[in-house]
Amino acid sequence: MSEPLSTEPYKGVRDFFPADWARMTAIFDTLRQTLATWGYEEYNASPLERAELYEAKTSEEIVGEQTYTFTDRGDRRVTLRPEMTPTLARMVAAKRRELPFPLRWFSIPNVFRYERPQRGRLREHYQLNVDLVGVASGEADLEAIMLASALLEAFGAKESDFRIRINSRALLTAACAAAGLTGESTRAYLRLLDKKAKMPPEEFAAAQTAICVKDLLTIIEDAGSAPEVAREKKAVLDILEALTKRGVANAVFDPTLTRGFDYYTGLVFEIYDTNPANPRSLFGGGRFDRLVALFGGDPIPAIGFGMGDVTLADFLETHNLTPKSDTGRPQLYLGTPTPGDIPGAQTFAAELRKQGGRVFVNLSEKSLGDQIKDAVKRSIPLFIAYGANEATSQTVRMKVLATGEEVGLPVSELPVHLKAGS
Repeated sequence: MSEPLSTEPYKGVRDFFPADWARMTAIFDTLRQTLATWGYEEYNASPLERAELYEAKTSEEIVGEQTYTFTDRGDRRVTLRPEMTPTLARMVAAKRRELPFPLRWFSIPNVFRYERPQRGRLREHYQLNVDLVGVASGEADLEAIMLASALLEAFGAKESDFRIRINSRALLTAACAAAGLTGESTRAYLRLLDKKAKMPPEEFAAAQTAICVKDLLTIIEDAGSAPEVAREKKAVLDILEALTKRGVANAVFDPTLTRGFDYYTGLVFEIYDTNPANPRSLFGGGRFDRLVALFGGDPIPAIGFGMGDVTLADFLETHNLTPKSDTGRPQLYLGTPTPGDIPGAQTFAAELRKQGGRVFVNLSEKSLGDQIKDAVKRSIPLFIAYGANEATSQTVRMKVLATGEEVGLPVSELPVHLKAGS
C-alpha cells in the first residue's frame, strides 16, 4: 500500500480557508474602492507568459534565480509571471492604437518567484499593480506617489506610520556617467547599490571600489560639479517640494534607492514602515518610459507601483489596521425535524434566497439539538426548525443563537429580518 499524499501545500505558498480568504478579500475590497475613486480601472491576464518577455528587461536576479520557467509540450519556453509590469506593457503595445490614453489601470494578480520563504516573502503571493500610462514626468509622478499614500491611509494609517523614500534612476545614471562608468559597469554599480542595505559596509565599500574608484553618492551630494547630476537631482527635490505643498509630508530623498528592475528610467520610490516591530520596505515603483517600445513603435511614458499582499498584511497587523472581514457565511440555518422535511425546507429556502437571504439547509439526520450545535460551530447566527407544522401554519420560531432569544413570526416577515441582519 502506497504512502498517503501529504496535506501540506507546496513550500512557500498558502492555502486560503474561508476565513483566510475573507480577510484577504476585505483588504482587496479596500484597495479596489479607493482606486475606483481615483478613476482607475481593473484588468487581468494569464499567469503564463513567454519567457523572453522577462529576459528583455526584468531584474537579472529574478530572471536568473527566481523565475519558474519550463518548456511546454510545444517546445516553447514559458514562465509563471514573477511580476505584472511586462504583461501590462505587452497588453498596452498590442492595443496602443485603440486605447484612450492616458490609461489608469490596476490589477491584483498572483505572481510567482522562487525565493527563500521568510517573513514578508513567499514563493507565490497576490500583488496590487497600479499604473498610469501615457503621461510624462511631472503630474503623473506626483499622482502615483499621492495614490500610494492614499491607499495606506484608506486602511486608517497615519503619515507617521510610513515613510516614502524617493530617488531617480536618471540621477543615478547621470552620477555613473560623471564617475566615468558606462554600459555594463553602470548596470553593475546599480545592481550593487540595490543590495547595499543587505551588505556589511566594508563589503559594499570593497565591491564599489572594484567597479569605480569614485564614490557616486558623494557625486550626488556635491552635484554642483556635474551639470547633468545637478539637473536630475533638482527634479527629485522639486517632486518632494510639490508633495509637501499637496499635503504629503512624509517623503524624503534617498540617493541609495535603486529598485532592482532594469526597465526603470526616472523616478523610483519605496514605502517603508516606521514601526520598529516591522522595519522593512512595504512596496514601491517607478517610471518605465521605454518598456512599451520593446514591442515596437514609439515609447509611451508610464509610471506605476506594486504592493504585495504579504507585506501589506504585515503592516496592517503591526498597526492594528486589518479591516473586518465577512466570509459571506449564511445568515440562517434551516433545521429539519425529520429527514422527510428536507424537500419542503429546500423549497422554502429557495424562496428566501430569491429575496436575498443566505440560507443553509440541514441535509443530515441529526436531531434538532445537534443541528443547533452545528449552526453554532459554523457561526450561523439564526436558527429555524422548518417542518410540516411550519409549512401548514406559515409561521416559524426564529432562535438567535448568540443570546438564546426566540421570536415567533409569519414566514412572510422573515426576509425583512434577514435583510436587517445582513
